[in-house]
Amino acid sequence: MPQMSFNSPLGPLTVFEEDGIIVALDWGWPPETQETPLLLRAVEQLEAYFNHSLTQFDLPMQPYGTDFQHRVWDAMSQIPFGQTRTYKDLADQLGTSPRAIGMACGRNPIPILIPCHRIVGSNGSLGGYSAMDGVETKLELLKHENPQYNQTVGL
Repeated sequence: MPQMSFNSPLGPLTVFEEDGIIVALDWGWPPETQETPLLLRAVEQLEAYFNHSLTQFDLPMQPYGTDFQHRVWDAMSQIPFGQTRTYKDLADQLGTSPRAIGMACGRNPIPILIPCHRIVGSNGSLGGYSAMDGVETKLELLKHENPQYNQTVGL
């Protein structure tokens, strides 16, 4: 599976492609990378995101997951840059429970590109974040997108 890594403000990130579609993003730098036109475009868009010159990704993505997870990830992808929604908001929208939304967030294989970091608790808590340094990384991403982001409950 082709993969390409780059250094981001959050540390090294690796984007994975399969059959011309982005299927994963992970923290770290694998022993081997392989550039493809799509991976170059993905890295370019991620760098633009971190440089504050891109607010919406335009990449073909198809993460592995259940139909329910895809519904949650699609709903997350509709949350505008710099905004958040609660687990309950998405649960109400999709007719499920906040816990189910949290589980789908935790299984998101393409964090940042599918913005699970934009989902927070109803009480202002960050909830969880499965990537890198957990909720500290989530908070960094939220503040990156909205410098006025004010977390009301501690980590």
